[in-house]
Amino acid sequence: MRSADFLVIGAGIAGLSLAARLAQHGVVIVLEAEDAPGYHASGRSVAFAHFGLGEKVVRTLTALSLADLSADPVDDRARYARPHRALHIARTDQVAALDALDEVHKGFGCDCERITGEEARALIPALKAGPDFVAEALLDHGALKLDTDAMLQGNLRDLRARGGELVCGAMVQSISRRGKGWGLQTTVGNFAAPVLVNASGAWADEIAQMARVTPIGIEPRRRTVIAFASPEGTKTTDWPFVKTVGEGFYFLPEGTTQLLASPQDEGESEPCDAAPEEIDIATIAHRIEEATDLKIERIAHSWAGLRSFAPDELPVVGFAPDAPGFFWCAGQGGYGFQTSPALAHIGEILALGREWPSDLKERGITPALFAPGRFSRAT
Repeated sequence: MRSADFLVIGAGIAGLSLAARLAQHGVVIVLEAEDAPGYHASGRSVAFAHFGLGEKVVRTLTALSLADLSADPVDDRARYARPHRALHIARTDQVAALDALDEVHKGFGCDCERITGEEARALIPALKAGPDFVAEALLDHGALKLDTDAMLQGNLRDLRARGGELVCGAMVQSISRRGKGWGLQTTVGNFAAPVLVNASGAWADEIAQMARVTPIGIEPRRRTVIAFASPEGTKTTDWPFVKTVGEGFYFLPEGTTQLLASPQDEGESEPCDAAPEEIDIATIAHRIEEATDLKIERIAHSWAGLRSFAPDELPVVGFAPDAPGFFWCAGQGGYGFQTSPALAHIGEILALGREWPSDLKERGITPALFAPGRFSRAT
């Protein structure tokens, strides 16, 4: 039996970023069922930090995280993010939604500008002309393309530098109360700790049930991405990340010769090693060819990942009301990377029982927003 102060189940960005902070306060062991960290949702994310995701709380968490994401690298770390403009496009019938998004950006002090459809086409000539395709757009100069591998590896380095450990291939087989703490049997041995952090993504409810803790209703949703060749003879590296307002698609350059695109699907799924479905691949190819002059003659690669949502689509961070020492860190949806610095800080505060910071209070961020018990109270 190996003992620690904190056991963390799951080595995606949620688990690793929180574990790295907790390692400053005690012995931390992260248990990952796969052979490497970030195998599922985190390793398949097209991580792009912008304010077009979620609602006020998620956007505030994003704002609180931007400084850490864009900070200059220290020591031997790779830069976590680089500036990359985002272009939110709207048809005539979506202009009201674009107005609302414009107000959101202004409220967070974003460096952005409202542009016409013609100006959007000047940035990306492949966009089709006309109000049925792009009537107006919002150009965000402060958006960031995130390096997911650098973020995972950076947090892993911090964890190890502070005496923490990652154990891969450690699939949890059983969880039981052990005195005032928790005991786990895994495929690589047994572990114990007074605090058990459930950061297992799409499997969060399954882990809770294994521990006889009330599940919160985590819903895994499949997101599909395809890669295809950039138009021959066209430099696309400077193209912004392009996202429709509302249902539609996004696309962005990947390297010098490829584009990535998604239909922004949210297909219901059981926790699994997700794979793209043919209908979703066909949907994104159709939407891109319908709204642009791009021709997708061959799909070079396609994949899918599971984005996990709580019933109210806000993160769940905090101790379970029915199980002392069982700490939830789940439900980051599609914004886990861009909010991970803020959520890891919040998790650290709550796990240690520290006083809630005044800067979070002033921004309307309170523990109740993330408390696991909010679901049991609602029912």
